[in-house]
Amino acid sequence: MNNPKRKYMKKWIFAFPLLLPLLAICQIKQTEKKPADNDLMSMLDAEISKDKKTDYTTATFKTTRLINAHSSENLAGGVLDIKISHRFGTINSGFYELFGWDQASIRIGADYGITDWLMVGAGRSSFEKQYDGFMKVKLLRQSTGAHNFPFTLSGFAGIYYNSLKWADPTRINYTSSRLNYVFQLLLARKFSEGFSLQLSPTVTHYNLVPLATDKNDLLALGIGARQKLSKRVSLNVEYYYQIPGYKLAGTQNALSVGFDIETGGHVFQLIFTNSTGIGENQYITKTTGQWGKGDIHFGFNIARVFTIGGKNKAKKK
Repeated sequence: MNNPKRKYMKKWIFAFPLLLPLLAICQIKQTEKKPADNDLMSMLDAEISKDKKTDYTTATFKTTRLINAHSSENLAGGVLDIKISHRFGTINSGFYELFGWDQASIRIGADYGITDWLMVGAGRSSFEKQYDGFMKVKLLRQSTGAHNFPFTLSGFAGIYYNSLKWADPTRINYTSSRLNYVFQLLLARKFSEGFSLQLSPTVTHYNLVPLATDKNDLLALGIGARQKLSKRVSLNVEYYYQIPGYKLAGTQNALSVGFDIETGGHVFQLIFTNSTGIGENQYITKTTGQWGKGDIHFGFNIARVFTIGGKNKAKKK
């Protein structure tokens, strides 16, 4: 049988010599241009290229977390971020509990930038003895210049495993009942050098809910803002509004206020929140404290960043 690919290849082989004169003529025409013309064209090309440059917005937020919630920021490729998050008990617990200092909820985690637009992370929380893992992808970037775009958009997906002992070990319990998931879009805009705003529509899915009347899919809308106070200090606020009819019974909306303090190689965050849990599924859907009743937890986040391979890769290029 004849091979049609071989026929086409033969045609191109025979046609190639016929193209050589045409290529030569084009080259002669190109060299006939005056040097001054070439210089002028080069200057115009450089000016056009300069005008078409795209400037991408940076440092919309200080770190990858606003307070409890993820911000639209990603770690750079090859960067490892070790995070320790600590929440004391409620302030209204009184002097006997030293206003919450005798109680604690803690999460230790590690985040890693696979590329500048993709990061992953994992951690373990003492609250509900929960293990978590997540992935965050930067989809769009705020920019000006040749390409104008008004906001930064990231996608977040998290998985959570509750390792508490079964409430009723005598019944049939499934491992899948311990799992739940959070999906978010993180839409952020840096309005000025000092002020940034973020909206975070969120879906939380529980394989097993506490009550038969609770829905498995819960909806919430997060809003967060950062106001720079000085070169190294900023004020952050975030609030998660749970959509009525799509929230767990007896829960409250999470409100948190914090301060970012940059000190050398790490960022220290001081926090006041009505949420005990630190995982996304916990503070969004399981907050029970009320600010008006003094159910306020003081706490902090501390992050230490290590460069694993980013600088070395940059030198090789």
